[in-house]
Amino acid sequence: MKMKIISCSIRHGADAKRATVKMNWPILIVISLVCLLQVQTGAQAEAAISNRGGNSNSRSMNNGQQSAVAASSSLTAPQPRFLSRGHTYRAVVGDTLVLPCQVENLGNFVLLWRRGANVLTASNIMVTRDERVRLIDGYNLEISDLEPQDAGDYVCQISDKINRDQVHTVEILVPPSVRAIPTSGQLQARKGGPITLECKGSGNPVPSIYWTKKSGAGKSTARIGDGPILTLEKLERQQAGVYQCTADNGVGDPVTVDMRLDVLYPPDIQVEKSWIHSGEGYEAKLVCIVYADPVATVSWYQNSFPIQTTDRRIMNTRGNRHTLTIRHIQQEDFGNYSCVADNSLGRSRKYMELSGRPGPAEFYSPKWGRSSDSYNLTWKIDSYPPLEEVRLLYRRVLMNDTFQQPGRWHDFILTPEHRPASEPLTHIMSYTIKNLHPGAYYEAIVQAKNRYGWNEVSDIFQFIVASNSLDIAPEDAEVVASSKSRSKSAGTGITSQCLILHMALLLGLALSNCRLGLG
Repeated sequence: MKMKIISCSIRHGADAKRATVKMNWPILIVISLVCLLQVQTGAQAEAAISNRGGNSNSRSMNNGQQSAVAASSSLTAPQPRFLSRGHTYRAVVGDTLVLPCQVENLGNFVLLWRRGANVLTASNIMVTRDERVRLIDGYNLEISDLEPQDAGDYVCQISDKINRDQVHTVEILVPPSVRAIPTSGQLQARKGGPITLECKGSGNPVPSIYWTKKSGAGKSTARIGDGPILTLEKLERQQAGVYQCTADNGVGDPVTVDMRLDVLYPPDIQVEKSWIHSGEGYEAKLVCIVYADPVATVSWYQNSFPIQTTDRRIMNTRGNRHTLTIRHIQQEDFGNYSCVADNSLGRSRKYMELSGRPGPAEFYSPKWGRSSDSYNLTWKIDSYPPLEEVRLLYRRVLMNDTFQQPGRWHDFILTPEHRPASEPLTHIMSYTIKNLHPGAYYEAIVQAKNRYGWNEVSDIFQFIVASNSLDIAPEDAEVVASSKSRSKSAGTGITSQCLILHMALLLGLALSNCRLGLG
């Protein structure tokens, strides 16, 4: 059959060469297609013959292989193999951990668990004496109450000729712990000097350490340092207190340890009031607040003479607050007082005055006046005895953005009115200053006198006279000014529009005249 196909191809090829002279192209294409169909038919026949021969060979080969495999399987037993895989386990101290070891086709072989050179189990026999270790669900190894020393490699091994094994790595996570150095947690340092606070943390993984300082309410403030050592330079007394060292490694909750720092310094005194006003028959309290470490002893003096506790003069101490209370004041109680604080590092003294003179005046008037030529000034004065005389001084201040120049003082002596019995202490007075300049700046001070003398001059009070009779306050003036500005800008816009319209009309008339002239 093969020889016929080849000869047919050669014959048709020769005929095609001779026919090219006489035939046109369409006829050549038809002949080529016929030849190709004959070639394809011959190839399919050959492939069919080949397949019949191949199938017979394949059947013979498969029969031989199957017989060989059957012979081999009859001579070799199934080999043991691991179904589980080695893994790295992380567990927390105190937890229970199970290490899997699952084997297929173990047969008569023995399965061992070992750690290093130590054998833990052999088949189902427990070799180790550690009661925390046991086998569960076959050959899985369970370790309870984990300890840090349980970390390491655990090997599950098959005792065949190859000694197949499977390795599990155990890492024990230890929650953080922290301790202060020194362990007492108590530190002392002098004011102005340095101090180092230190704590030591441990755990797995190694914990990070940071520092905070507790506030007065016992709560920790923001973080002030990182690492096991915190150094403070040039200590101030305000830096004394409880510092907290915190260790955290993500295993369990963070742990803390407190350290108390005492800053040693000489007494520092603050007075609640340096001038105390009172009257005969009344009561007065003088207060000193004393800061000191070591704790200071406090004593009181009047005009440099030490004060002893009596029924009328009582000394109290509450924390660092020291109070001298004087009851049923008499005239000889007025004068200068001082509190003195002493400790091993030094001494401090602060002065106060107990006086029957009037208290300083306090102004209540608004800064901006409501009239363009006058201003009503109102003030309050505390005095136990009646006021005998009040002095009012005012002056104009010339000022701009670069300078201010005060004028001369105008002085008025006022006679206080009789005050009601229901108000034995406070005197409220007012006075209208006239003939002032519109929009001008002024300053005023007040001083008062009773039978114990003149008080201290009041603080300077500044006021501004209204600029016109409409009595427009500055904020109102801004509104009016902005309204005027808007009106002006609106008028300007309308005017501009009229000018543009007018110019357009003139230009149109000019062009019309020009065309008429040319005509």
